[in-house]
Amino acid sequence: MDAATSPLAKTREKSRQKRWESPIAGYLFISPWLIGFFTLTIYPMIQSLYYSFTDFSLLEEPNWVGIRNYQRILTTDDKFVQSVKVTFTYVLTSVPLRLVAALLIAMLLVKSVRGMSVYRTAIYFPSLIGSSIAVSILWRNIFGKDGYINHLLSYVGIDGPGWVTDPDTALGTLVLLVVWQFGSAMVIFLAGLKQIPHDLYEASSVDGAGKLRQFFNITLPMLTPTIYFNLIMGIISSFQMFTPAMIITHGGPVNSTYAYALYLYERGFGQLQMGYASGLAWIMLLLIAASTSIIFFTSKYWVFYETEGGKKR
Repeated sequence: MDAATSPLAKTREKSRQKRWESPIAGYLFISPWLIGFFTLTIYPMIQSLYYSFTDFSLLEEPNWVGIRNYQRILTTDDKFVQSVKVTFTYVLTSVPLRLVAALLIAMLLVKSVRGMSVYRTAIYFPSLIGSSIAVSILWRNIFGKDGYINHLLSYVGIDGPGWVTDPDTALGTLVLLVVWQFGSAMVIFLAGLKQIPHDLYEASSVDGAGKLRQFFNITLPMLTPTIYFNLIMGIISSFQMFTPAMIITHGGPVNSTYAYALYLYERGFGQLQMGYASGLAWIMLLLIAASTSIIFFTSKYWVFYETEGGKKR
């Protein structure tokens, strides 16, 4: 009898397969991630929640104060109100504009043209560097009173304002920065556009539909899951906007760019009020959760999938 087909060999093979089918093996493989998740995410979150009910600073031991931090934030803190207004204005303007820019560029780049990969890489490149300090400094130099934009405007006789020092335009420059970095959303839109069956466009062309009608009746409905994903991710990232407000405008002028994350940072690391900053952080979490929940619960009315009836079930 062949050793490989002997009853003992078969028993050992079954035992080995059963051992690897155990969930313990799966947990063993993902244990590095689990350790990092619980030690670097869950534990700090629990600790932050505890600190939000204390007067903890970096120099003294925390003392329990109950909900006093939250009462001060919600009733007497004018800077909190201002930072919330600025952040919501930033989110409501930057997220839609970024999605529109990403979708329009994606529709141009989805065409099969020689050298298109080079164009896609060049357009995506700004998103690789992200909202870094170097980009923020460059943006400040471009839109400063003596920056490159005003230098170009001077050639046509226009005396441009100090874009980042004028309360009416400062937040707009930060919105323009995040709109310029639409590469990640564009790549996702590209993937979504390529998944739309070309037969739909051919059939609609036979019926006499033009490009504009095809866009609203085919492209947009088929892209709603992609739009939904990009919208959620855009809202979450925009609520956490920090580096541009810190480097370009320092929250000014006249607190017109005083973003929520910047205020949280100044309370925690500038004034060493870690307990108060922890309360601000948890309120931010609730604001993000509420905003994304609204999108989630309303998605059934405008997000369409390839299922029965066309809508998500």
